[in-house]
Amino acid sequence: MTERPRGAVGRTTDTFTVGPSRLCWDGKSLTINVDEISVPIPGRLRGTIRLIPTAITQQAFLLNGEGNHQWWPIAPCARVQVRLDHPRLSWQGDGYFDMNHGDTPLEQGFSDWQWSRGAMQDGTAILYEAQRRDGSRIDLAMTFDPNGRMQTFEPPPTIDLRRTGWRVARSARSDSAAKIVKTLEDAPFYARSVVSASLLGEPVTLMHESLSLDRFKIPIVQAMLPFRMPRARR
Repeated sequence: MTERPRGAVGRTTDTFTVGPSRLCWDGKSLTINVDEISVPIPGRLRGTIRLIPTAITQQAFLLNGEGNHQWWPIAPCARVQVRLDHPRLSWQGDGYFDMNHGDTPLEQGFSDWQWSRGAMQDGTAILYEAQRRDGSRIDLAMTFDPNGRMQTFEPPPTIDLRRTGWRVARSARSDSAAKIVKTLEDAPFYARSVVSASLLGEPVTLMHESLSLDRFKIPIVQAMLPFRMPRARR
C-alpha cells in the first residue's frame, strides 16, 4: 500500500519484506503480516492474512511475443483467512494467488486489459484479455480443478459493462447477460469490480479488473499516483 525505496525491500527463498509488512511461505500456506497506513484518510491497517492453496501450479504464461511479460496463476484455488487488529475485522472464504513479472513498463507493451476470476462448482475459471501495442491480442480462458489441473476453453462473447465513475471501460466474457454487482475500486486508470456472469453453463460471480494503460500514462494521472499510493523515504 506504500511505495518504498530499494533499501526497505528484502527477499529470501521463503520471505518477502516491504517496510514493516512481510510475506512468509511455510511450504503449505502464505502468511501476510500487514502494517500499513491507509489513504486518503490516514488510519492504521494492521493484521494477518493467510492463504492456503489446494495446489500450486507450475506453468507461467507469456503475455507478449518478446517474452518480457509473464503471468503465473500460482494458486488458482485457495482458502483465505483475514484477521485485522486495526480496524478489528475478520473474514474467511474462497481465494486466489497469482504473480505478474515484467522487464519493461506495462504501458509500453499494452494499452488495455480485462481480467476476471470466479469460483466454479469444480474449481476456478480465469479469463485474461489484453490489447497489445502492436495491435495483436491475448485471450486466455481456462479452468483449474482443486488439484491444479488446467483445461482451456473457448471464451464466450464479450459483454460491455457500465463504465466507471472515471469513465474507464469495463467488459466481461459471459455466456449470457453480465452485470456489475459492485464496484470495489474506481481509480482514474483502474477498476476492480464484482461481476455476475455465466461461464460454461454455470452462474458465476467474478472478481474483475479493468486497466487502461492509455489513461495511466497521461501526465496528470501520473501526478495523481502519490495521492493514491503514498511514497515513504524508508
